[in-house]
Amino acid sequence: MMKANTRLFGKIDIADDKIIKFKEGIIGFPGLQNFTLIHDEEKEGQGSIKWLQSMDDPAFAMPVINPLDILTDYMPNASEEGLESLGHMPIESTFILVTITVPKDIQKMSVNLKAPFIINMDNLHGVQIIIEDDYPVKYMIYDILNKKKAGEQTC
Repeated sequence: MMKANTRLFGKIDIADDKIIKFKEGIIGFPGLQNFTLIHDEEKEGQGSIKWLQSMDDPAFAMPVINPLDILTDYMPNASEEGLESLGHMPIESTFILVTITVPKDIQKMSVNLKAPFIINMDNLHGVQIIIEDDYPVKYMIYDILNKKKAGEQTC
């Protein structure tokens, strides 16, 4: 069990089997290697925002979302060497998240489709990679999330 006194969620206890290990850290933060996902279980579902909470730095948490909730045909191409630290990973064990940026003008909320987090759910090893595909760093999502919240079909 790991304990953290987080900036956003207060004191939390996280079971060891809920810790995601990023051996190389994440882009811009190589020293942060242990994370957990925090989400509101009552609001869990399609389009739900989660938090990737660092267990190494309690003040560090970033909002993330499953990119398939935003763009149903999102399929990044990752090099084998970029994923080798994840070990054997069948497609059904692959979990992808992208970061959300929320500026002062919330209508300009976006996700970064260029640098996804890829997690092997079998062993909880993760990497953040920059993909070569032609996905944008800023993909606007405000209208998409509002339509999902209202129950409308998107994409």
